Amino acid sequence: MLRRRARRGPEAYAAAAGDPLDAAQERRVRAVLALGGVPQADLPDGVQQVRLRLLERAASGREAPRDVSAWAAVVASNLAMDWHRAKRRQERLGERLSALRPPEHVPGEGEDTRLLSLAVAQGLDGLPDAQRQVLVLRFYADLPVRSIAEELGVPEGTVKSRLHTAVRAMRARLHEDEVV
Repeated sequence: MLRRRARRGPEAYAAAAGDPLDAAQERRVRAVLALGGVPQADLPDGVQQVRLRLLERAASGREAPRDVSAWAAVVASNLAMDWHRAKRRQERLGERLSALRPPEHVPGEGEDTRLLSLAVAQGLDGLPDAQRQVLVLRFYADLPVRSIAEELGVPEGTVKSRLHTAVRAMRARLHEDEVV
């Protein structure tokens, strides 16, 4: 097995032997997934999906991303969007099923310390996927507008427009909820 790896070159051996994401990149991927609304329990699976996609890209012979960290953040953001779509499908199914049974009493959460984070999470959930994606990539993954545009394959003006609309919606939501 070592001979086969050695014949392919030292880069292939290093990629096969090591983790394609360093610790900082993994933290960034986890953060983007978490900000994208993916539950803590699903974060390890999301990180593994990003690793798998990076390894698949290398195995297919495609050129490595210019900035692996930015590429990984965009892939994580796309995974979060996919997770939300699946969650929405489940919610719609749940709504149909709940119409068949009586409603249950849900005790309210009264923790003031979590009010802001809950309001931001709800605000993010309420944004369209494209707006949530650019908001997370810009303000949490700290990617510049140009990098976001390149990674998503859209014009910079589109990214700026989505950011402006998303920030305005988040600000309105937080004011409406009297959080800020």
